[in-house]
Amino acid sequence: MKLLLHVCCAPCSTYTLNKLRKQNIDVSGYFYNPNIHPYREFKKRLTTLQDFAKSQDFPLIIESEYGLTEYLRKVVFKEKKRCAICYDMRLEKTAIQAAKSGADAFTSTLLYSRYQNHEAITQIGKKMAGKYGVKFYYEDFRKGWQEGIDKAIEMDLYRQPYCGCIYSEQERYDKKLQKKLRKERSQAKPAS
Repeated sequence: MKLLLHVCCAPCSTYTLNKLRKQNIDVSGYFYNPNIHPYREFKKRLTTLQDFAKSQDFPLIIESEYGLTEYLRKVVFKEKKRCAICYDMRLEKTAIQAAKSGADAFTSTLLYSRYQNHEAITQIGKKMAGKYGVKFYYEDFRKGWQEGIDKAIEMDLYRQPYCGCIYSEQERYDKKLQKKLRKERSQAKPAS
């Protein structure tokens, strides 16, 4: 199978790429991440990914234009739905690129992260598969979470401390916001 892998960063690619290759899948990468903020973070992730791709003989298609303006236009005033909007943006561009390049399927390193919503990613991936006529490949790469971290550390890859968007950066530093979000999450959990 020829597969196009949407890549958010090099560390999330370590386990994912290795796992797919062990299954004899012909993998190419696609970097499209308009959510990443600030610009220096975007460049650092891209440079790290390019170095990783070169070291792994990993073919990579890069959307190097900084897309923050486009991302913000779509999520402002819809911040509670920002992750789904972001998944939609990235998976749609990946599906388009997969169809254009003749790939049999597409997937994303977002499926490696314990912090991403796999149900939403899968639902959006299947929607884009139907829209662009290329299969969405789902695999739960979270099983290799620690293995991927260990490999990234071993390779001395830059490991970012947040998802990438301006909102997740705020959540990382803003203690009052962290407290509010924890309270909202605990109130949203159904009683058992």
